[in-house]
Amino acid sequence: MNKPSARLHLITINSLLLALFICLCSFTYPQDSAATAGYRFKTVVIDAGHGGKDPGTHGLHSNEKTVALQIARKLRAAIQDQMPGINTVMTRADDTFIPLDTRAQIANEHHGNLFISIHCNSSPEGTGYSTHKQKGTMMLVYGLHRVKEQLEAIRENSSIFIEKDYKTKYQSYDENDPVNRILLNAYMQKYRQHSIFFGDLLNEEFKNKGRVTIGVKEQGILVLAHSAMPAVMIETGFINNPVDEDYLNSDEGQDEIVQVVIKALKSYKSKTGG
Repeated sequence: MNKPSARLHLITINSLLLALFICLCSFTYPQDSAATAGYRFKTVVIDAGHGGKDPGTHGLHSNEKTVALQIARKLRAAIQDQMPGINTVMTRADDTFIPLDTRAQIANEHHGNLFISIHCNSSPEGTGYSTHKQKGTMMLVYGLHRVKEQLEAIRENSSIFIEKDYKTKYQSYDENDPVNRILLNAYMQKYRQHSIFFGDLLNEEFKNKGRVTIGVKEQGILVLAHSAMPAVMIETGFINNPVDEDYLNSDEGQDEIVQVVIKALKSYKSKTGG
């Protein structure tokens, strides 16, 4: 007697999931149509990676959370000065630990049009001097997990283990769950193209400045996963490479990174009709 009922229940769930997927994928993001009435690119969310009890990675004399916050603050000031029509929201403005899901929540509550997460990269080579150490910038956008292509994602996502109830809180990021896969696929349908577009603009601007760049990569970065807007993580340099570390801690290096982002932002805003 229970088999028909169970089968009907499964059909109902599948139908609801299909309807949800179609609804999400058919929704037109304002930037997808230049003719969308009333759309304005007006809010940039700046996310300084790590913070508080989570220092991130480190170099010989500095850590990621400090460098990321310094660059994020300078970026906010530059946007306010050079793009006065744009609102800026900081997920953290001081040395505070903000859970990854809360960062996305802050971005969504402020109806951001673009989420920029500032980080420093690190390689397995340690912090010593070496001729062939990895260096340069990398842009990350959200993508489903790929084996052996997730070193940055594993490192950046490790912040969740500091949180007491991370197993419960981040259950919704489980890509093996069919509901979550539908939602993640819908996210990628809506925002992936614009995230990659902004990442490419950043990449070109870094190249124009003569920086080594690894390019734009898709990885399963949790802080990007639930931001309801295009989102890019900027790995500004390898902090465990002493040459990159000196650059990342210098006013000249930080100012150059900020101006790269400003140029990319202006281009993105112009080309998306904002």
